[in-house]
Amino acid sequence: MTDNDQQREHEVRGYERMLERLRERLESTGEAVEQGFHEALDTVRERSVALGELTRDEADRVSGWLQRDLEDAAEYVDTAHGTYSDWLHMDLQLVENWIWDRFSSVADRTRLQWQALNRELQAARRYHTGEVTGPGALVCRDCGEVLHFKRTGHIPPCPKCHGSRFERAARQSAR
Repeated sequence: MTDNDQQREHEVRGYERMLERLRERLESTGEAVEQGFHEALDTVRERSVALGELTRDEADRVSGWLQRDLEDAAEYVDTAHGTYSDWLHMDLQLVENWIWDRFSSVADRTRLQWQALNRELQAARRYHTGEVTGPGALVCRDCGEVLHFKRTGHIPPCPKCHGSRFERAARQSAR
């Protein structure tokens, strides 16, 4: 395994640990989501750094990817009146149960926050090669090729056109 592969796996594990801690924190605090989400995300990011799991730069990158994914899922469910299953654009049997439980729990809380704050998320919803994303399908913004993620992973260049800009497949079908 190359150093680059090890780094990529390290970031994927960091994403999954942050997601789990975020879910646990939001469930245990009982705080209003609109006030608690960003504070909870900051706390789990700092915890990853304090435990030596991620460097400051890695933790900032990973928490940004996690926030993007959760806000994207929450907005899709809110505006398209779909479900998290629609957003993932895949059979839920393909998603490992433990990641689905964690992701949907936090995404649902994030949906409430999104409604309360009515934030403009256009720039944050873009996905790029090299970033980490949760399970689901992404569409290349250059050629339309669909990339399927059965689990958390790094976004590769488009296998068809080598493009590096993507968006959720569910978002395109909802238009």
